[in-house]
Amino acid sequence: MTREEKNQVIDELQSLLAEAPVVYLTDASALDSAATSQLRRECFKNDIQLRVVKNTLLRIAMERTEDKVFSPLISGALAGQTALMLSNAANTPARLIKEFRTKHPKPLLKGAYIEESCYVGDDQLEALVNLKSKEELLGDIIGLLQSPAKNVISALKSGGNTIAGVVKTLSER
Repeated sequence: MTREEKNQVIDELQSLLAEAPVVYLTDASALDSAATSQLRRECFKNDIQLRVVKNTLLRIAMERTEDKVFSPLISGALAGQTALMLSNAANTPARLIKEFRTKHPKPLLKGAYIEESCYVGDDQLEALVNLKSKEELLGDIIGLLQSPAKNVISALKSGGNTIAGVVKTLSER
């Protein structure tokens, strides 16, 4: 690979890293071709961009990305084969990895960058699976905000029926 080609790959990786809010680094080195193809299909179905990258080129791209701090990932996760998973949802790649590992021994989670937070190591997978997406959090907040209003409305409706029943009974006497 010539220097010009390397610079082109670095620039492309840098733009991908700058745009993606969620970046996962995985190790899928022991997968055979059928399992790798299946992993790529699952990533495509879940709107995850999967790319195998050279560690040196990825390290340079991470160092050049100005608005994100990848230093924990650079020091702790860039060894061996690295597959880059880019997504818009925080827990989608983690769920995919966990589900895929029920049938295959890999991919292993090397590290993840999720909206200004870094997670290093495969032991962080369960925590990442349990993360809620932005949409799920907004739904929970809306549900919590609607709950008191619904309780008040239902109390007023049931109270109105009770009061109407009492008035009707009193008028009949």
